[in-house]
Amino acid sequence: FKEFVRNNPKVIQEVRKGNATWQELYEDWYLLGEEDSRWDSIGEERNNETEEASDKKSDFVSSITGMLKKMDPNQVQHHINSLSQAIGAIQGLLTQFQGNNQPNQVREIEGPKNPFSFRKD
Repeated sequence: FKEFVRNNPKVIQEVRKGNATWQELYEDWYLLGEEDSRWDSIGEERNNETEEASDKKSDFVSSITGMLKKMDPNQVQHHINSLSQAIGAIQGLLTQFQGNNQPNQVREIEGPKNPFSFRKD
């Protein structure tokens, strides 16, 4: 079995990836033999999955590139300016509301300077 594993490095990769255990592979090797089609299929399934993943990545990149090519820089700049103005308006509203509450908070904090004022007799 050791010699078989040395001659087929895909078997080692299957165990390292956690797709199979040494015990399972040894039992299959013992029962099926070295010439079984099971050994040909090891590693091919994973290669197909990695090819599909790389295809998806390349499709995503090409779609993003296509979208960037279609964009009009003037329209993008216009939308960014509009968004900036909207954020500025929201910030202005927030500062107005915070500005109204701050004097009240200061008054509450200032309150009486000495809360325990005792009169001397």
